[in-house]
Parts: sequence; C-alpha cells; structure tokens
Amino acid sequence: MTIATEEGPLRRGAVRPGERALAPDLARGIMLLGIVLSNTAFHLWAARRGPSGWQPVDGSWLDHAVQFTMIIALDLRVYPLFAFLFGYGMTQLYLRQTAAGTDPRDAARILRRRSLWLIVIGLTHATLLMAGDIIGFYGVLSLVLGLAFLRRGERALTWWIWVGVALILLVSAGPALSALLRGELGTFGDAGADPGFKAYASQEANWLTAAGTRLRTGLFVTFVAAPLTLVGGGFILFLLGFRAARRRILEEPGRHRTLLRLTALLGIAVGWLGALPAALAHIGVLHVPDDMQSESGALTVLRDITGNAAGLGYVAAVALFAHWWTARGPRRGATAVVAVTSVGKRSLSCYLAHSLLFAPVLAAWGLGLGEQLGSATMALFALAVWLVTVAGAYALERAGRRGPAEAVLRRLMYGRRAG
Repeated sequence: MTIATEEGPLRRGAVRPGERALAPDLARGIMLLGIVLSNTAFHLWAARRGPSGWQPVDGSWLDHAVQFTMIIALDLRVYPLFAFLFGYGMTQLYLRQTAAGTDPRDAARILRRRSLWLIVIGLTHATLLMAGDIIGFYGVLSLVLGLAFLRRGERALTWWIWVGVALILLVSAGPALSALLRGELGTFGDAGADPGFKAYASQEANWLTAAGTRLRTGLFVTFVAAPLTLVGGGFILFLLGFRAARRRILEEPGRHRTLLRLTALLGIAVGWLGALPAALAHIGVLHVPDDMQSESGALTVLRDITGNAAGLGYVAAVALFAHWWTARGPRRGATAVVAVTSVGKRSLSCYLAHSLLFAPVLAAWGLGLGEQLGSATMALFALAVWLVTVAGAYALERAGRRGPAEAVLRRLMYGRRAG
C-alpha cells in the first residue's frame, strides 16, 4: 500500500495487527497501571505533605505502607519505562516504513509530524484535565532526538548514551557528591520550596483558575523541563530504546534471554535499593534533614538516578514473561494477558481516559473526592480506573477497533488514506 502525503510517498501505513509483538504492548499496558498509581499523590490535594512535596505523610499504617511501596517501586521509576518504550516504538515505526521501501527522509518526516501532534495533544490535555501530562513532554523529546539520532549508526548511539550517563552523573550526582565531601549533605536541597503537587491545581475550586495553573505547568513541563532533561542526559532511555528496537529485543526476547535476565535482576535491585533511603525517611524510620528529602534533595536525586535502572529492569522482566508465555502456548489467564495487552495497543486513549475519570471526580472544582481519600483508598480508586480502561480496551480488541485517540493520531499522521 502506498500513501501519498505532502512530504512524499509512504509505502505503507501504520502497524498492522499481525505485526505486533506481545512484549511491547504488554509492557505498555502494565506501565499505565504504574502511571495511574504514581499520579495518585497529586490528587490528594488536602493531605499533609512532607519535605518532598510528593507523597503525603499522614494517614493510617496502611496509607504509610502504600506510600512506602510507591516510593520504592513506582515514583520516578515508571516514566523511564515510558521513555524506553517510546523510543522503541519510534524506531519500530521508522524501520517498518524503510523496510517497505519508503525513503528514510519521508519516514523521518512522518515521525516529526507525529511528535508535533503529540505536543498539541499534550498541551490540550494538560490545560483541560492533567497538568502533569507527559505526552507533550515526550513529544518534544522525540522531535529533537528523532532529528538527531533516528538515522545515526550504532557507534553514534553508543557514544551518545555514554555522554548521557556522564551528564546525569555530572548534573544530578555531582552536587550531592560535592556536598558529601564537604560534610554538608544537609544543605543539598530546598525544603522550603512550594510542594510540587500544587502545580496540578487539583485543590482549586474554580475550573478556570485551575486551567490557568495547569496550562502554565503544562508549558513549563513541555518547553522547559523537556529541554533541561536533554541537557541533563535524560535522553539515554530514548537512545537505549532506539538500539533495542534495531536489535528486535522485545520482538525476539528468546534470542536475548541472558541480557534480559541480567537487566531485570540488576535494574530492579538497583532501582529499589536506590529508593529505599527515601522510603525509610518518608515513614520516619530513617531520620535525615528535611532538605535532603526535598524535591531537589540528595535522596530524591538518588531515587531519580536509580529509577532509570528500575525502568529498564521492568521492561526486561515483562519481555522475559512474554517469552515464557508465548513458548508455553494457550493456558489459563489468556484473557487477562490479552486484555492488558489491549491496553498497551491503545495506550494513548487509555492514558487520556485516566484523566477523564480522575480529574472531575477528585479535584476540588469537580466532586472533590480527593479531599476525603487517603493513599490506600486512592490506590484502590486508581486500580479501579485502570480496570475500567482494561475492560474498554478489551471490548475494542474484540470488536477489532483501534482506540479513539490512536485513530485520530493515525489520521493526522498518514492522512485520509491511512486505512
């Protein structure tokens, strides 16, 4: 199939159902559960916050157990997984186009168009419902990194991955190490900064006032935080996704089991251990200065850096499960795996649906339920929201239909003849 666009002839449209691999879609489906759980803290707008301004510090023992678990396993750990999968998906799309005979420049242009529309969708989403939108953020990253690296060779990717590692150590770990050598770790960070959850404006009773705050936050996240992430080396997960897609690691996990096992074991261990001090400090077991726990404090920096390892570990673990599942053939639980994979195939629609179900129910300008919930009950609410999207995605899968957001984005990318 040839599709004509103003850039040039595309020899094919988007991915066809028979071309999809289990591991990437299953990972995206599980990732969305992690994202919806990780975002719950920002909707608890009446809760008392600690120095980090992130997870609440009040509640029952069960609430503290949930907070501890989220800090260890989810906070700053799910988004690296998203970045890797985003880069992987970009490369898959590019390789499918070029393998079908599309000129590489035309294939790159269609990806740039996709990135630009993601920025538009992300800012609209941020303004209307969710200030912490990541679609526009990754739209900017994919636009820049696609231009710079999509057609580069393996050697260039490897070199820039190591540059990214050096930048992360320099920008993030450098100040912490310097303070440690001076014996002044207590001065690293600002415990008096405004809590980050306020930028989500869920505590605003007026929707228009909240929308203004959300728009400012969305613009900052998209056009300031994203470039700063590039400067700070945060592009390495994208580039690792580029390399992994070229090697078909998630499509053919059986050929890469040793690498995947090592990545899963080390990545998850490093990620969880790196978050352990912050989690212990949060529940009061480990006593450290407030400025070490702040949003720029040493414990948050340590949790952030090691979160990259955890994200890669999660991807590897899902790929190993997908290989095991596929090798054993049909069995009990097949419906559950298909349903979660259906979410991954419609990840954009399900991500937007989370906000549609969350914001009007939880925000002060809506029903205001976020004032009444604790960390544990909010986690149950988030799980219920995710299960609603699982049911909806599974129904669409059974009907042979794409997600509504995917259908719109497909039309914007490929034009009317996208099919």
